[in-house]
Amino acid sequence: MKIKVIVHEEEGGGYWAEVPALPGCLTQGDTWQELLQNLYEAIEGYLIVRSEIEESKKEEDTKHQIIEIAV
Repeated sequence: MKIKVIVHEEEGGGYWAEVPALPGCLTQGDTWQELLQNLYEAIEGYLIVRSEIEESKKEEDTKHQIIEIAV
């Protein structure tokens, strides 16, 4: 999977980054390497939580069905 990240340089040193495709997914690092490591962790954590939320929604959705009809 490829995902775009916007990296911002801090005035006092260091970096912070945001992942537009994953709203609220942000991280920072004092060095480029630390930023990259934190990005991998932040994205992985975000995707795990989103997957768990989607799974719980599927369980709730089993109580009803959505169908499409033509009239």
